[in-house]
Amino acid sequence: MFFSTFEELTLMDNTSIESEIVKLKSELVQLRLQKSTKQAFKPHLFKSLKRKIAQLLTIETQRKLKI
Repeated sequence: MFFSTFEELTLMDNTSIESEIVKLKSELVQLRLQKSTKQAFKPHLFKSLKRKIAQLLTIETQRKLKI
């Protein structure tokens, strides 16, 4: 998993942002499932996925409000 900067995320178009949000949310659900079934998982991915989702949602909101 690579960490992209906020500036790189702002260059994405709206449809790719929406699809990326859906993809990341499904990955987060999979991590939660692995945690609940006591399978091996990487706990640091929770923070990074939540952060990236928040960044994408922020960009999406800013574009809707045209800030």
